[in-house]
Amino acid sequence: MIEDKTVALAQLLNDASASGSLSRLEAEVLMSHAIEKPRSYLFAWPEYKLTEQQQTTFLTLLERHRQGEPVAYIIGRREFWSLSLKVTPATLIPRPETEQLVERALALLQPMSQGRIADLGTGSGAIAAALASERPDSSIVATDQSEAALEVARFNFDNLGLKNIRTQSGSWFSALPTNETFDLIISNPPYIAEQDPHLLNDGLPWEPGSALVSGTDGLDDIKHLIERAPDHLNTQGWLILEHGFDQGEAVRALFSAAGYREVATHPDLERRDRITEGRKPERE
Repeated sequence: MIEDKTVALAQLLNDASASGSLSRLEAEVLMSHAIEKPRSYLFAWPEYKLTEQQQTTFLTLLERHRQGEPVAYIIGRREFWSLSLKVTPATLIPRPETEQLVERALALLQPMSQGRIADLGTGSGAIAAALASERPDSSIVATDQSEAALEVARFNFDNLGLKNIRTQSGSWFSALPTNETFDLIISNPPYIAEQDPHLLNDGLPWEPGSALVSGTDGLDDIKHLIERAPDHLNTQGWLILEHGFDQGEAVRALFSAAGYREVATHPDLERRDRITEGRKPERE
C-alpha cells in the first residue's frame, strides 16, 4: 500500500501560522493561491487534503515568505479599495493608510463635477483606480517615471474596465501635458530618509527604492511637489500628499511657506499624521 503523505488543509494552515513568521491571514492567502481556490473554500473544506503538488507549492510559498518576500509579491496581487490589483517588484505594495488618502481626496472632489485629477507617481495605479471607480465622471492622468510600473498600472486599469484614466511617462510634473491644469493633484511620493533603519525591515528591501527614499530627511520629493504644483493647478485646485507619520509638522510648514491656503493634516487609522492638503496659493 502506498503511504498517503498529504496533509489536511486545516493542519497545514495551523502549522504555518503557529510558526510565528506569518499571520493566519497571510497563511490563508498563500494557501488559497497554492490550491487556486478562494479563501472561502478554506473555511468550507478544512479537511480537504492537498495533492502532493499543491502541498509542495504551498511549502515553497512559505519558504519564500520566510526569506522576507512580501505576500503581495509572492501571489502577484493586492486588494486596495476593494479592487484586486496586480503588483510586481516594480511597484510599491499599496498600504491601508493610502486608502485614507483616497477618502480625503474624494471629500475634496465632492463639490466638483467632472473633476480633473493628476496622480503623480502612480505605481500600480492604486490611487488612480480607486478614484476612477468612485468618480467615473472624472478625468485622470496617472504618471510614473518607471515604464515597468506604468505597464502594471495600465494592466490594472484595463482589467478593471476603467476608461477615464490615461497614463503618461515621466518624472513628476514633466509627465503632465503642457498647459493642462487640474482640480486635484494627488501623490504618495517617496518620503523615507536615506539612512532610515526601517528600510531593512517589513519587506521594504524587496520594494523599489526609488519609490521609497527621498533624500537625507525624506522630504526632497515632497518639497518639489509643493513648489511646482501651483503651476499645474486650477484657481481653486488642491494638492494632497501622503507622508511619514513624523513629518506632519514639517510638511504643513512647507505648504504654508509656499502660500497654500486651507492647509490641513489628517491622521491615519492609528491617529498618526499621514496626509496633508492645501489649496492653490493666491498669487498676484
